[in-house]
Amino acid sequence: MSHDQNFKNLILDYPRQAIEFAAASEAARLGDDVRILPLREEQLKERLGERFRELDVPLLLEWPDGHRQALLFVFEEETEPGRFSIHRLIHYCVDIAELYQTERVVPVVIFLHPGHFRESLSLGSDTRVYLHFSYLAWPLFGLKARDYFDSPNLVARLNLPNMHYAPEEKVEVYAQAVRGLRTLEPDRERQIKYLDFVDIYANLDENERQHYQQDYAEEIETMSAFADRFI
Repeated sequence: MSHDQNFKNLILDYPRQAIEFAAASEAARLGDDVRILPLREEQLKERLGERFRELDVPLLLEWPDGHRQALLFVFEEETEPGRFSIHRLIHYCVDIAELYQTERVVPVVIFLHPGHFRESLSLGSDTRVYLHFSYLAWPLFGLKARDYFDSPNLVARLNLPNMHYAPEEKVEVYAQAVRGLRTLEPDRERQIKYLDFVDIYANLDENERQHYQQDYAEEIETMSAFADRFI
């Protein structure tokens, strides 16, 4: 399973909501007129023989009236925190900043599974620090699912199964994710597409699926896009 591809699709389909969920402090200042554009994932190489670096999801934010300089968001998905390299992320950010000739870059890292990860890096000597780097960490495993049951943010609702919850809450977490998809996404094709996302990360067993059918039977009947899953 490619978690990278799953989250790449999610962020590209819902870029504004992904930013609002993962980078709330930055999202608060964006305004309604911002335009969000995906960039090429593979960065240009200076020489043909060099190895390229690929970004999970680089996004360019622009303001049509030009009252603010463009802003770059660099989203990276890291399934296992132990495999995360802050040095690699620094390379990504510096490369894309140089390519687009900007110093306005916001790096965001999505951590799917529990684990420890380095949040900053400082390079220097006993005299001074010459380089300090940090990023916005998005550790889904550390968020309490129940805190987001009523969230109007679809990205948050779809990720409920990736958050923390007690084992006995699993079916309810799944139900709240599906309800969010039904109520917040009007497009039928996207409903079907992201029901797959919820199914993958909830991973209900047969008993849990039967439990869902029994407890949420009336709701299932109203969801024609989902009904086939439970027949």
